Amino acid sequence: MDPVMCMTDQVKNTCRNAMSAIRKIGQIRHYLDKDTTAKLINAFVTTRLDFCNPLLFGIPEYQLAKLQRVQNIAARLLSGVPRREHITPILRQLHWLPIKYRILFKILMITYKSTQGMAPTFISQLLTEYRPIRPLRSSSEHFLDASTKSHTQFYGGRSFRIVAANEWNRLPREIRFASSTNILTSKLKTFLFHECYS
Repeated sequence: MDPVMCMTDQVKNTCRNAMSAIRKIGQIRHYLDKDTTAKLINAFVTTRLDFCNPLLFGIPEYQLAKLQRVQNIAARLLSGVPRREHITPILRQLHWLPIKYRILFKILMITYKSTQGMAPTFISQLLTEYRPIRPLRSSSEHFLDASTKSHTQFYGGRSFRIVAANEWNRLPREIRFASSTNILTSKLKTFLFHECYS
C-alpha cells in the first residue's frame, strides 16, 4: 500500500498480470469456442481483477480506468468485436458489471454476511444496526448506523465502516431482507446491473 492509499502498486500489478493472461489466451483464441474462452478469462483475468477489490473503493478515477481498460480488452477478446465498437453494449451483453460496480458488489456481499453472522468477527464488529432513540418506522428497516464521520478528508471516507453502512442503507428493502446469500447475490447483481446500464 502507498502512503495515500491510491493503491498504485496493486493496480499496476493486477493490470500487468491480467494483461499477460489475456495475451496468452489471445494466442490460442482461434482454437477455442466462446464458452471455453469465457471460462479461461474468468479463471485468469476476472479473478485477478476481483482479488481484494474492496480495498480499491474510492481510488482515483485514473486508477479505476486502468482496471476498466483491462476488462474492456477481455470483453473484446471474448466477443470478437473490433476495437472501434463501443464497449458498453458489449459488457451489457456479456452481463459483466464494470469494475466500479464489481467493487461495490463485493463490499455489499461482505456487509450482508456481516449482518448475518457469516463474516469474521473483526469485520462484523465494524458495523452496528441502526437503533433510533425513539421508535421510528425506519427502526425495522434493517438499516446500519451511518453516523460515523471521517476524520481525514482524502481516504477516511473510504473506510469499510462508512462505505458499507452508506451503500447498504440505499439498497431496496427486498435486498436488505434477502433470506439467503444466493437470493442476495441474484437481486444485488440485478440491482447494480440496472443502475449502471440504465
